[in-house]
Amino acid sequence: MKVVALVSGGKDSCYAMMKSIQYGHEIVALANLMPADNSVDELDSFMYQTVGHQIIVSYAECMGLPLFRRRIQGSTRHQTLNYKTTPGDEVEDMFILLNEVKRQIPSITAVSSGAIASDYQRLRVESVCSRLGLVSLAYLWKQDQSLLLQEMITNGILAITVKVAAIGLDPAKHLGKEIAFLTAHLHKLKELYGINVCGEGGEYETLTLDCPLFVNARIVLDEFQTVLHSPGSIASVGVIHPLAFHLENKDTVISLDNDKASDSSLEKKGSVFVVQGDFPQRSQATCQSNSETTNLVEVRDDRIYISKTKKDNIFSICCWLQDSCKTSAGSHEDLAVVLKHIESQLAGYGFGWEHVLYIHLYIADMNEFATVNETYVRFITQEKCPFGVPSRSTIELPLLQASLGRAYIEVLVANDSSKNVLHVQSISSWAPSCIGPYSQATLHKEILHMAGQLGLDPPTMMLCNGGPSAELEQALGNSEAVANVFNCSVSTSAIVLTIYCSADTPLPERLKIQEKQDSFLKQMRLLQLDKGSKCKILDPIFLYVLVPDLPKRAFVEVKPILFVPEDAETAVTSVQNPSSFTVANRWGFQHAQWHDSCIQKCVVSGKICAIILSITENIVVKICSESLGVNDEDVDHQNSVSKGHMERVLRFCVYLLDKVIMENGFSWEDTMNLRTYFPTASGIPLETLSLALKNAMNELAEMDQRVQVGKEPIYNIVPVLAAGSSAASMNNIITCELFARKS
Repeated sequence: MKVVALVSGGKDSCYAMMKSIQYGHEIVALANLMPADNSVDELDSFMYQTVGHQIIVSYAECMGLPLFRRRIQGSTRHQTLNYKTTPGDEVEDMFILLNEVKRQIPSITAVSSGAIASDYQRLRVESVCSRLGLVSLAYLWKQDQSLLLQEMITNGILAITVKVAAIGLDPAKHLGKEIAFLTAHLHKLKELYGINVCGEGGEYETLTLDCPLFVNARIVLDEFQTVLHSPGSIASVGVIHPLAFHLENKDTVISLDNDKASDSSLEKKGSVFVVQGDFPQRSQATCQSNSETTNLVEVRDDRIYISKTKKDNIFSICCWLQDSCKTSAGSHEDLAVVLKHIESQLAGYGFGWEHVLYIHLYIADMNEFATVNETYVRFITQEKCPFGVPSRSTIELPLLQASLGRAYIEVLVANDSSKNVLHVQSISSWAPSCIGPYSQATLHKEILHMAGQLGLDPPTMMLCNGGPSAELEQALGNSEAVANVFNCSVSTSAIVLTIYCSADTPLPERLKIQEKQDSFLKQMRLLQLDKGSKCKILDPIFLYVLVPDLPKRAFVEVKPILFVPEDAETAVTSVQNPSSFTVANRWGFQHAQWHDSCIQKCVVSGKICAIILSITENIVVKICSESLGVNDEDVDHQNSVSKGHMERVLRFCVYLLDKVIMENGFSWEDTMNLRTYFPTASGIPLETLSLALKNAMNELAEMDQRVQVGKEPIYNIVPVLAAGSSAASMNNIITCELFARKS
């Protein structure tokens, strides 16, 4: 991509440019924001470093690139973390500046910045980029600051301190010194006082005088004045005011390639452009796009399927269309109808999209992903979700084979705004970006719902090489990076790990996937122990699902759910001694040893109960053999399910789920979601499954007064190619996934 680099003069913005070039991008312009008054060194700004701004004009000549500069007219008006367009705010100066750069150099598609740890700054750069249709590049984001500082020095960044403002940094001793000279002292201050080694907490600021990008000349600071802002304090604040400097030409001057130079309409290398202009008015685009969502084809109510769990404070809603293939123009049209219907359901409860924690987006054809996403963003926007957009996973399912239309949505909803959302849109070396309106992860009341993770190499956003097992390792590594932001690890905090495998993944590769997963989690656990982690280790449950396709034609997608206790001492080991509550026998089922082989569970006492119930063909035979009046020899092993035993099988599923949740102190009313996966190749009609489940739940309610059944079912039926508790043997006839939590 062609990139305009935001430069403050500091080491970080310069090294971010070097990293952008390393990953194949081309810096074609520089952009800088400076004070309205030349004599002012530092502004009271949350966004911009301006100390040494008098020297930045030289960067154009040093690099042989056009430099666009704007004097900051705005102030800090919008101070909350998530930025909204606010006329008169200093962020709007950046918008005007970058908008002009884009106008003059239309080929620019990305913006580089030196953000390392500040969400406040990163989110504002991302907001501006989103409005201008540009990609944010933040290759220093979330990097270890000690390693990063050494990298900068090793790779030729020559920068001096132009501001110090931390205990242990003395303006008289440490201003104007090279960072290479101060490295040991900075590490000592980190050990003593916990300062940020790269100065991310405002401890110090730098000015780059030379680096490998300065191909034409280096800057020499001849004279400066030290200005003290708070002399005599424990952490004296001092800045440098440049008085004289000059450029020293380099022996070898490297010119821009002629083809690259001609790509820009700017005649002279090293030109400086001053960008004027007033603050833009609030865009009306959002209102217009929102109105489009009402212009949809009306669908008969009898074709709309809705399910909803009964929990009041956090529940899931599922919606799909029956037999839409005869009238629908494609997945995007079905999705628009489904989203509109869910939106009206939410409104009926007094909620909106801002209350949604997670969205499962199932589509019939991954080739339609782009148009589906366009429809998705008409409904779910950052403007509608001030607390953060929901996390999301996107999967292709055999929906049409099951007469479920072309789009199928499941949303997890909470009745409060206490969620903590991680939404990083910048491309970085940290983890894959979420450029669209969905977040990497959403933490709500100790449960971390993570977006589906592909095996993407974060800095390039390309699928890694090496096949399915390599993709799985990368996807787990990406998941770990996200988990670390919430001070947890996939290896110790995972409750459920769902691994979606593309149908293009051969069976031998599925075996490697499971081996790679086991070894990765084991290594990560050892690493956590080496770090001195005191968190207790969960024993997660696994579900492998074979699907027709995944985004970007990936082989693997990982979807973790983690438990992040507010109290580090919370016991998180699985319950070994269930409660003394005894579940009555249902439908003639009596506990047998083989029942336990069907169940995986992860229980956090008094908080969470996650269950995966796997029914293979052999289990179907056992269930039907134990049925009253049915002998094993009477069961057709090849066609047992298709010959009328499905009701018995699903009664067994309900019986066993009821037994596990009751024995562990939970109830059906605690259920957040309940999914029933079935392979479409089994030939079981969806209506048969739905009716059998409905009947089983109704019968359970008749037998047990504690179980209540509403007008909508609490279960979702999910068609797949195959599913199982092992990557090698995804041969379940039915798979039930239940997640319950106490309020």
